[in-house]
Amino acid sequence: MGAMYYKDRVEAGKSLAELLKGYKGQDIIIYALPRGGVVIAGEIAQVLDCPLDLVITRKIPHPYSPEYAIGAVSESGEIIVNPDESHFAGETWFKERVENEMREAKRRRKAYMRGESRQSAKNRIVIIADDGVATGQSIILAAREIKKDNPQKIIIAVPVSPLDTAGRIMKECDEFVCPHVEEFFIGAVGAYYKNFDQVDDAEVIEILKKFI
Repeated sequence: MGAMYYKDRVEAGKSLAELLKGYKGQDIIIYALPRGGVVIAGEIAQVLDCPLDLVITRKIPHPYSPEYAIGAVSESGEIIVNPDESHFAGETWFKERVENEMREAKRRRKAYMRGESRQSAKNRIVIIADDGVATGQSIILAAREIKKDNPQKIIIAVPVSPLDTAGRIMKECDEFVCPHVEEFFIGAVGAYYKNFDQVDDAEVIEILKKFI
């Protein structure tokens, strides 16, 4: 069994905020991946006193192992797929799944941000935050979405990551902030938290209220 590094997402967010506090006072915007990433990003945004927005990507789960992502889709319909895994999913199943996940992404934008489109990252320092990564597909797609805005710099901040995923993420950003990069990842982000209860819509809305 691996180490439990964090009591909960709030503690994980505070530890990332500590590592990022040198950016306070600069033109920063933080984008969270909902839902769990919003708790993390809320702690960082509070310390850095900067705006918080969402970048909504949805993982496309493996048909036989829902925790494992074979790809991801963004609100705008951009897709990335792991070519080694895609053969497990039939074309019809995959298409339906993508449509379902895009619908959920749009529902979240409407519910959490009153339907307002994402703030531009142009010329700003961007921090993209989540509560951890396994395959990294969702956060890599998030970084690619944000890159279209021509930000000054992209920082990806997560509390825990497998070593091989960290290598892939580093190619997509200018700086990767992760206190625990695991050579022997134990399969699920939640294993590194004492409390990893699901974050519900109400909690997300409550956190975002402080920043919108």
